[in-house]
Amino acid sequence: MDAKIVNIPVEKITDWASFHAVFKQTLGLPSFYGCNMNAWIDCMTSVDSAEDRMSTVTVEPGGLLVLQIDDPCSLRKRCPEQDDALIECTAFVNYRRTEIGEKPVLALLLDGWYDRS
Repeated sequence: MDAKIVNIPVEKITDWASFHAVFKQTLGLPSFYGCNMNAWIDCMTSVDSAEDRMSTVTVEPGGLLVLQIDDPCSLRKRCPEQDDALIECTAFVNYRRTEIGEKPVLALLLDGWYDRS
């Protein structure tokens, strides 16, 4: 399986607006990106379909996009709601794909010690 790792600069995330701004800029989400988690899920579901133009960062069909999160403890402490949404929506993207017979396409790499308490 081909994997592409993209570092997400979570140190720039302080609220919902900055969460969506970071992902929009880092992954090249489209100008019509709705800046909500439903739109995030839609964009991430299509990262292996460059022709959908939902992200400028793509992987080949059957590939895996790995979102590297450095210092996940800091994100968790600073923005627990956004942290929960990132984890839950990443899982939902893969669930959504497997429900229609496609392979998971998204993974999180939580670099460093991580305490969800």
